[in-house]
Amino acid sequence: MAFLFRWLLRLASAAIVLAVIAVVLVYYLAARSLPDYDKTLAVAGTDGEIEIVRDNSAVPHIFAGSDDDAFYGLGYAHAQDRLWQMVLLRRTVQGRLSEVFGRRTLDTDILMRRLDLYPLATRSVAAQDPETRAALRAYAAGINARITEINEQSLGRGAPEFFLFNAPIAPWQPADSIALVKLMALQLSGQFRDEILRARTSLLLPDPERLADILPDIPGDGTAALPDYASLLPGATMPRYASAPATDHTALSPVPERGMAGASNAWAAAPDRSAGGGTLLANDPHLGYTAPSTWYLARLQLQSGDVIGGTIPGIPAVMLGRSKRLAWGITSSYLDDQDLHIEELNPDNPEQYRTPDGWKRFETRRSIVEIRDAAPVTVTLRWTDNGPVLPRSRFELETITPPGHVVSMSWTALSDEDSSMSGALKLMQAGSVEEAFEASKAYVAPSQMLTVMDRESVGLKLVGAMPRRDPAHQSQGRIPSPGWIEANRWQGTLPEADHPSWIDPSGGIVGNTNNKVVDRPFPLHVSYNWGDSQRVMRWRQLMQGREVHTRDSFIEAQLDTVSPAARTLLPLIGRDLWYTGEAAAEGTPERQRARALDLLANWNGEMNEHLPEPLIYAAWVRALQDRLIRDELGPLANDYDHVEPLFIERVFRNVDGAGKWCDVIRSVAVESCSDIARMALDDALVWIGERYGTALESLRWGDAHQALHKHAVLGDIPVLRYFVNIRQSTSGGDFTLERGVSSGKGDDPFLSVHGATYRGVYDFADPDSSVFVTSTGQSGHFLSRHYDDLGTLWRRGEYIPMSLDADLARAASIGVTRLVQE
Repeated sequence: MAFLFRWLLRLASAAIVLAVIAVVLVYYLAARSLPDYDKTLAVAGTDGEIEIVRDNSAVPHIFAGSDDDAFYGLGYAHAQDRLWQMVLLRRTVQGRLSEVFGRRTLDTDILMRRLDLYPLATRSVAAQDPETRAALRAYAAGINARITEINEQSLGRGAPEFFLFNAPIAPWQPADSIALVKLMALQLSGQFRDEILRARTSLLLPDPERLADILPDIPGDGTAALPDYASLLPGATMPRYASAPATDHTALSPVPERGMAGASNAWAAAPDRSAGGGTLLANDPHLGYTAPSTWYLARLQLQSGDVIGGTIPGIPAVMLGRSKRLAWGITSSYLDDQDLHIEELNPDNPEQYRTPDGWKRFETRRSIVEIRDAAPVTVTLRWTDNGPVLPRSRFELETITPPGHVVSMSWTALSDEDSSMSGALKLMQAGSVEEAFEASKAYVAPSQMLTVMDRESVGLKLVGAMPRRDPAHQSQGRIPSPGWIEANRWQGTLPEADHPSWIDPSGGIVGNTNNKVVDRPFPLHVSYNWGDSQRVMRWRQLMQGREVHTRDSFIEAQLDTVSPAARTLLPLIGRDLWYTGEAAAEGTPERQRARALDLLANWNGEMNEHLPEPLIYAAWVRALQDRLIRDELGPLANDYDHVEPLFIERVFRNVDGAGKWCDVIRSVAVESCSDIARMALDDALVWIGERYGTALESLRWGDAHQALHKHAVLGDIPVLRYFVNIRQSTSGGDFTLERGVSSGKGDDPFLSVHGATYRGVYDFADPDSSVFVTSTGQSGHFLSRHYDDLGTLWRRGEYIPMSLDADLARAASIGVTRLVQE
């Protein structure tokens, strides 16, 4: 027995020693790729010495004698901190993920090949002005200098992920950066998903009034009557499986789910609305939470003046931020820049499709997708006059496509003369609102609302190409339309004069929360689908609530967590429930309902992470919407996984007979809206009790509303996910200015997955008091202390200085990298 015990002890000790050695080896290899910020490196391709000073938050301040060298330094800094992120994004837009990840990303690759974004970007290089092409070459050279350094000095392949996924790194090319702009346009586009859902819903709800309830228009004039979707295709047999549950969960797909396309807040105040007498601007773009964040903070020394703000690794531009003369922010415009077309196939020759002039052959090209550990797949890409043909198996397209037809897409980003990159670089050099608006004319996609200020003026403008549609368009771009009818086809783009813009309005404040900005009839309407009908109400109240503003009042507005939706809906859905119940014993559903109603009756609508009321309210309205629509829509109700306040308000105010939704059509009794509200509250309380306990007063909204910043590849791997994902208890909600959109899915429907990934507030009364922050940190390396350090500040509503003082950057530096000529 003693002999056996000794050998078991020896084996256990050996196993522990081997495990320790393995951990140390893994840590050593992973740590090799941690960048050294304090060094001198000889590189090729520069005009002179480049100095990269990292402040105490690892924000690089890049000092160079020429613009090209400044972009070279930015490329090097991006590659130091975010090389894996950049390579992953490039592979995504190229449709080459499966070479690394195998068959699980094949559908994503096939979709990206069909959209053809990378070839379009390659051809768009020629559309840039000479200065932009030079900047793209210099930036690419800086990235490649870092790749060369990694290879020559064995620096852990550049990032730990490269050990897990062996992905050879090709040199960076100018077209790669333009392709990432197009990829960003895809990530910010959701109009075609709305078209599909509207078409699917119309097949189940032929009554146009009920369709207007569940997919309401933002209040305002200008909406014309629309045809029923099925009537657009006379003679075609429409499939009747529009209620099929969604199945589009493709790995690493850049296409946002419905409601998860870009959003944002931005506003600016003229000097007479500023307490300090200078202009003010605040901006917080909203994107899906990722680790690391989309944004990377940087400062560039340019000949036209230094700029500082948010960049996107892979793109050589400060996309939002400030110089000494100008500050700018961006928000999603929600321009309807996508249309789907139903294309009829020639029954005698499926290689042809119908056009206004008869049958025409598809433009086709074969593309080979290489797959790790599997045989390659050859895909036939097809284009029509209207755009690329989309795969029928994606986005539930099979539920709205008649037999013998396919679906194509028109989209402004499908241009091989996309000069958006030139516009972004020109914007950094602008010195006035007028110059900024002039530079913005080069933008094609993605379309944005550009908020700008110089030292005297403020302005707001929609930038990006606006499609020109025929006034006789059958669906006005709201649902897929027959592609062979001339009136449904795009007729180029609208002139610059039709882009909505404002400079120095009489009220002295401009702003956008993705709300409806113009009330013009089709086809100058901009969009029917807007990203906000609620936040804008709170924004107006905060902006008009004081005569003058300060940097701190703008910060306060960015971090505001009061929900206008809650303040509107609670009095409606609870009006017959408050103080009307009879006495009930402890532990009964009636007693629990009374306790919940008492809490909500004394709540001011603030979605504070420490309060129980936001969780009770959110669970109630979620259950309420599901009860209202489930019997009419069946499984399609799963696609309506986020509450639409306008729908619930229409129902409880019985607008145009919308109160009909309250009656359960499959029951004998006639249910009232109060009945449904009471049953939904009970549903919510049962769910809360099972998930968080029955002690309502001790609930915390932040326990349910945690922000999940997820690593794109490693975030689902057991054990490792605890090191690479970042979870934080947060305030706010879907309809607050401090926006945190819930997932709407699974066991954690209130998990916050989309919100402000960057916040900046700029004050030209004291420019160096301007501040900014991102949602994670500068580094993409999970062993770096800068992987999540800014996220700690972001979660607390704190910021770091945005200063162009070179001495201040050097005084607080954690390292200085000098790139010198070989």
